Amino acid sequence: MSEAPKPVLETCALRKAFGGITATDNVTFSLPPGARHALIGPNGAGKTTFVNLLSGVLPATSGEIYLNGVNVTNWSVRDRARAGLARTFQINQLYADLSPLETILIAINERENAATSWFRPLGSRSDLVDEAAALLAQLNLADAMHARVGSLAYGRQRLLEIAIALASKPQVLLLDEPAAGVPEGERDQVLDVVAALPADVSLILIEHDMDLVFRFAKTISVLVNGALFVEGTRDEIARDPRVRQVYLGEEEIAHG
Repeated sequence: MSEAPKPVLETCALRKAFGGITATDNVTFSLPPGARHALIGPNGAGKTTFVNLLSGVLPATSGEIYLNGVNVTNWSVRDRARAGLARTFQINQLYADLSPLETILIAINERENAATSWFRPLGSRSDLVDEAAALLAQLNLADAMHARVGSLAYGRQRLLEIAIALASKPQVLLLDEPAAGVPEGERDQVLDVVAALPADVSLILIEHDMDLVFRFAKTISVLVNGALFVEGTRDEIARDPRVRQVYLGEEEIAHG
């Protein structure tokens, strides 16, 4: 009998307190290779705080975080990113005056430690330009690669954020509400891209949109008051009466 694959990301009794308020309450969590995992729960459940702890944006009060078996609890955001953990944010953090191609080239140069200088202008390496163009094509942005980022529809800006994260060639990608603020007419494109992300990247999705959650996730964790309430397959979560009653409501969970 073969052994189960080792988790790419784990937490052990992870806790974050802000004064007397516990935002993450002793969460022990494990993410296997290639996972498609969603993190859901009501507003204030601690979802974004948990992801901020995983990515290093916030320091943990106690507990541990492991990336590929290595304790990264005290590592910086940049060091975790270099070790294979990337994320997107609820609100985009793009430079409006750059083009998507320039944006991705900056991310690739950062990954390659090939920072631009007076002697090596951005885009001088054709292999990196080709890689950036291919990544934009993968996320349906090839036709806009030379456009001004600020001119893109908001849904396409969200896709560009995912492309930036993928440019680091992560093993784990944390998607924090990729459909947030995206108009209804653009949501399907975001849904399609998220569903088609590379199988070798383990994904954690934080999302209020249950269409996206049940379309994307194979397993789901539910947080409430910072604690892990229940975890299971999407079918198990969809049928769980506690989840229906307390977190999602009959109408939303019915999408499963």
